[in-house]
Amino acid sequence: MLRRLYDWTMAKAVHPHAEGWLATFAFVEASFFPIPPHPLLGIMCLAEPKKAIRFAVIATFASVLGGLLGYAIGHFLYDTIGTQLLALLGLTESFPRAACYLREYGAEIIMIKGATPIPFKLLTITAGFISMPLLTFVAASVVSRAISFMIVGVLFRMFGAPIKAFIDKYLGLATAGFVVVVVGGFIAATMLTGGSDQASAKCAAAAQVALL
Repeated sequence: MLRRLYDWTMAKAVHPHAEGWLATFAFVEASFFPIPPHPLLGIMCLAEPKKAIRFAVIATFASVLGGLLGYAIGHFLYDTIGTQLLALLGLTESFPRAACYLREYGAEIIMIKGATPIPFKLLTITAGFISMPLLTFVAASVVSRAISFMIVGVLFRMFGAPIKAFIDKYLGLATAGFVVVVVGGFIAATMLTGGSDQASAKCAAAAQVALL
């Protein structure tokens, strides 16, 4: 079923309204859709490299708007829709740890984790659940999604077709490396103070308790 859903998503890359489909997938993926928009974005950039940055900007802003929907689900509808949605996506066990890290680090976790293959929808729903300040959430989401999508857009704009195989195989690694550069200062400071180890232990314990 997941494969059929993926193939259906990819077919939208050649649709006359491909930009609209990209915005739609970026929006719903940030709150409940299981397929990330990166493959669709990559194919569109491959077809029209000169529009790669434009496509990345569309995906970024649509994803941030979708993140607000995820936030609303977590904040207002967690006990009804939120729990069922996380269960359907297989993210129930990840939720307590995500909530713990968001409480400990806030925006930094969204910027770091949201720019990696970790499901962004998990962070958006969790942020709403813990009532993260909305402006902080939006600002962090813009940074996170811009990094995630712009790295695809910029690489395709610069290199075109030869980069496709690399993106398909190493997107997570490339994105994570870029994030390290952007927020490396924060990570270094946290590690030096010992906060990272303490938070990791605390959040691991929170996850264990939730499973009991």
